[in-house]
Amino acid sequence: MARRYDPERRQRIIDAAIRVVGAKGLAGLSHRSVAAEADVPLGSTTYHFTTLDELMVAALRQASEGFAKVVAARGALQDERADLAGELAALLGEWLAGDPTSVELEYELYLAALRRPALRPVAAEWCESLADVLARRTDPVTARALVALLDGICLQVLLTGTPYDEAYAREVLDRVIP
Repeated sequence: MARRYDPERRQRIIDAAIRVVGAKGLAGLSHRSVAAEADVPLGSTTYHFTTLDELMVAALRQASEGFAKVVAARGALQDERADLAGELAALLGEWLAGDPTSVELEYELYLAALRRPALRPVAAEWCESLADVLARRTDPVTARALVALLDGICLQVLLTGTPYDEAYAREVLDRVIP
């Protein structure tokens, strides 16, 4: 039987992995569960991603694009005249108000790096890229502190189920920005 040409298969596998983690958490992620979700043969998942870590790296890289898109859409972060604390607080609110499954998924994959060293470089890329954007408006140390603060606020919202408080976020961010 001739092999079927399917140039989109790898992407469908990544999308399926994201859906599996969104529905079942990382514990539900396996080559078998992803193959079933993507409606591809099991061998396709192992062909494109030899290990689950490789698949999780691809999924985390794609999932982390969500916040990056929100940052890119808010050009005010690059505007020297814009209130940086206000822009960051609004940006965080916009992201957290989006698809909750997507936000939770991004953090679940991001925090998986604690136990899966293969994910750490991708998680670090996310932090570094945001710090690079913020360093254009402040110094590098403050930029890294802002990334840590934004992460902390997001985690508190996600873990406690409390609504995001933009006024609080703005006040705290203002205290860190020189």
